[in-house]
Amino acid sequence: MIDHIGVSVSDPARSRRFYEQALAPLGYKVIMQTPVEHTGGRVVLGLGVPPMPDFWLYEGTPQKPHIHVAIRAANRAAVDAFHQAALAAGGTDNGPPGVRPKYHPNYYGAFVLDPDGHNIEACCHLPPSAG
Repeated sequence: MIDHIGVSVSDPARSRRFYEQALAPLGYKVIMQTPVEHTGGRVVLGLGVPPMPDFWLYEGTPQKPHIHVAIRAANRAAVDAFHQAALAAGGTDNGPPGVRPKYHPNYYGAFVLDPDGHNIEACCHLPPSAG
C-alpha cells in the first residue's frame, strides 16, 4: 500500500488553489505545510483526507514526463464532482467522467491536467448501484 506521493509544481500558490478546489469533492484539503526553513526555501504542502496528508506538492521544476496520480473516490458522483471542480479551478479536461471497461467493467474515472500538466484522476471501482 502506498502511503504518500508527491509532485513538483512550478507555482505553489496557483497549484494550491487548484488542488484545494479540485480535490475538495474527494474530501481533500491542505493538512500540512512544511516550514521553508526545513525545505531550502521551497514551498512544500501536504494534502489529504484529515488527519493525514498523502498527496504532496513540492515547489520546483515539474517532472517530465508528467506524473499520473489517481485518487480513489467513494462513489461515481464524487468522480463527477471532482471533474467539474477541477475544470472550474482551471484544469484541462483529459478524459470526462465515464466507465473505462478496458480497466474493468466497473471502473469509473475522470482525468484532468493540473496547471503544470500532471494527469490527475479520480476513480471509483464500484458498480453504479453501490452509490
